[in-house]
Amino acid sequence: MRYRLRDIPEMLQTPLGRMQLREGVNYRIWPLTSRLAQLYRRTAVRSTRVIAIVGSFGKSTTLRAVSVIVGMPPRRRMLDNAWSGVAHAILQIRPLQRHAVLEVGIADRGQMKAYARTIRPSVTVVTSVGSEHHRSLGSLEVTRAEKAWMVRALSPAGTAVLNGDDPNVMWMQGQTPARIVTFGFGETCDVSAREVRVDWPHGTRFRLRAFGQERDVAIRLLGRHMVYPALAAIAVSGVEGFPLDEALSRLEALAPTRGRMEVVELPNGVLLLRDDFKSTLETMHAALDVFAEIPGRRIVLLGDVSEPPPPQRAIYQALGERVARIASFFIVVGQSFEPYRSGARRGGMPNSCIIDGGRSPRQAADALKKILQPGDVVLLKGRDTQKLDRARLILEGCRVSCDIRFCNVRTVACEDCPMLERGWGAHRVIM
Repeated sequence: MRYRLRDIPEMLQTPLGRMQLREGVNYRIWPLTSRLAQLYRRTAVRSTRVIAIVGSFGKSTTLRAVSVIVGMPPRRRMLDNAWSGVAHAILQIRPLQRHAVLEVGIADRGQMKAYARTIRPSVTVVTSVGSEHHRSLGSLEVTRAEKAWMVRALSPAGTAVLNGDDPNVMWMQGQTPARIVTFGFGETCDVSAREVRVDWPHGTRFRLRAFGQERDVAIRLLGRHMVYPALAAIAVSGVEGFPLDEALSRLEALAPTRGRMEVVELPNGVLLLRDDFKSTLETMHAALDVFAEIPGRRIVLLGDVSEPPPPQRAIYQALGERVARIASFFIVVGQSFEPYRSGARRGGMPNSCIIDGGRSPRQAADALKKILQPGDVVLLKGRDTQKLDRARLILEGCRVSCDIRFCNVRTVACEDCPMLERGWGAHRVIM
């Protein structure tokens, strides 16, 4: 968001550059928008029950799941969950609106405390504490302490809905006088799931226990780790007084979040599992767990791990070894081909099945085209800045002229980006 003044004239020449400048302005006016949002929250919408979603991963799907539970339309497009994006979300709440659901993300110390002061949540849902902020926050202990500010902001009349399977999330129960409600797979959780199984390609089925009731549930979200957003939403439904069967009816119709374990059918009969929005180590393993249960000839296309904790080489080797056990082909796009290849070889995959997919989505798509057959299933997983969904769009026959290797735009999906077909031409890419 911090651009040099000399970059501005060139940024004004492209539609994406102009969008980036608007985001930069929103970042800089946070001191003003936050004060307006605080005043608005304390006056016009003081009676609205604001549900804040925080955590290292799973926030966006949990946001959508909770939204449908409380009767709000689920969003498909990416949202700005920081700085003035948070303030604008508060300012968009209508007076007398019963519920509002907000997703909040941080990148450094001190940010969540400011957001919590602005939002004044009635309910805080904490999805996870993971390695996403390894570089900026340094440790899981610091990460949990920072994210806990949204829990500390709860009054004694509020509720903290916590992932009961994550010890760093459960640590937060000692940070608030609010009521604690837990969700997860553990038997002691207030809302829990068991007998989980993937129903490929339709979603996931499980046996639910919630507040003394049991149900068989089928959701369109795919994989064991995608059951967590459903459980969190069911927990919120109980806290907010919604009948369980009504909540489940709404939840079972919820489609996957774009780019998060989303099944896409390609024109040649191949099923592609998109999970290209984020690639922290935890989400890498979660995606591979699900992919191992899918029938058919499996092909894995992986990009770089986001903020991998040390030792990085060992992390890539371990992932490569896992891929070798579940896939027929392994395509790598990005900077980590050699350690991935080393791990895959150690896992028994022949060299001929380990493919260097280059550095760009177009190179990756070209590599995929050479091996795809009808009936194949492909996992597409990589860092958000790699924008690997462009490989999917190329395989679908879309015109993709943008082939840059790094893109830090977070609020616009590739298929909605004005530069996708236009390309950059002679323009300098400024990110």
